[in-house]
Amino acid sequence: MINLSIQRLKSILQRSFIAQIVIGFILVLFSTNLYLFSPQFSTSTEAAATNIILPLSTRGSQIVDAKGKIFMLRGINWFGIEVNTHAPHGLWSRDYKEMLAQIKSLGYNFIRLPYSVEALRSQNISGINFSIGANKDLQGKTPLELMDLVIQEAQRQGLLILLDSHCLKDDHISELWYGDGFTEKDWIDTWTMLANRYKKYTNIIGADLKNEPHGSASWGTGNQATDWRLAAERAGNQILNINPNWLILVEGIEKNVPGQKQSHYFWGANLEGVRKYPVRLKVPKKLVYSPHEYGGSNVSWFADPIFPANLYQRWEIGFNYIATQRIAPILIGEFGGYFVDNKSKEGIWQRFLVDYIAKKKLSFAYWCWNPNSKGTGGILLDDWRNINAPKQKLLNKLLK
Repeated sequence: MINLSIQRLKSILQRSFIAQIVIGFILVLFSTNLYLFSPQFSTSTEAAATNIILPLSTRGSQIVDAKGKIFMLRGINWFGIEVNTHAPHGLWSRDYKEMLAQIKSLGYNFIRLPYSVEALRSQNISGINFSIGANKDLQGKTPLELMDLVIQEAQRQGLLILLDSHCLKDDHISELWYGDGFTEKDWIDTWTMLANRYKKYTNIIGADLKNEPHGSASWGTGNQATDWRLAAERAGNQILNINPNWLILVEGIEKNVPGQKQSHYFWGANLEGVRKYPVRLKVPKKLVYSPHEYGGSNVSWFADPIFPANLYQRWEIGFNYIATQRIAPILIGEFGGYFVDNKSKEGIWQRFLVDYIAKKKLSFAYWCWNPNSKGTGGILLDDWRNINAPKQKLLNKLLK
């Protein structure tokens, strides 16, 4: 992005001696790290690696850039800020800039970056080995300042960021958007703080309002204490009042949808309520629905005699009717698992889901980058350097 700006200046002013002095001064200025660590990003910047014009918005079932060009978000989750380390995991082994470069090199164009409200109120980070000569610019930073630097480096490398309110309390996913000692106001105030802080960071594409509502969370019941759809409207509209450029991602719930057709869902997977009770935002064309989808040996649909032939219909009923009917785009915010073979049920399920995402042209964020994710593993192996080749090979179908 910086190089493009300089080339334009050269083309306009190259014949002028004074212009040469001006260009030389600008080159020196950009060669410092002042720009990298500034919280200001030009709102007209073109995202270098993605070849799109930001900000993003929606058109029917599609996510589009500022020129109306369809853009597929193909991402990866990198967790750690939402647990007690208050920093992305793996920095005990490697530099965060190197991690970002590897993510980019594999074909992902955005990172879903989880945080906890508790972390962003904390002053402390851990899990970073400064003795290996890496991550020196993170030393002495707060979790929020660390997040600034990760986002700024992602911007420099042409990676987009989706912020994810993963937890209120570190390392615990609450049923609702309040609880664990935090109020709805705490949750929304954190979002409005981030919307203000990152208003000029153009590589931040949006807000995933709350990770995996479940348990008592409901949809379309009208109960102010449990109706996730109403809470999403309250938070989403306050964010858009501050930053109307962000996408607002609303996940599904687990149960408690009046008249739902399927009885069992994972946390965050159930978007059946959108049929009768869509989320209403004051800023148009900014809403994206984001189900999470997992498999496992104990799920009822794995035991169905027609498995895996039942999966496409299940996904259409649970969430993809939203895209089919052009209500809004779908971004599958999490899916993953240990197995990607064509014999185990989990492997078959992952393969079917990847084919489904490709066929339906859906955006996604894979869970996850981290190898230390219990129940799924990650794209990286336990050495935090080499990749899980079978997983990446499967995802390459979506990263073309």
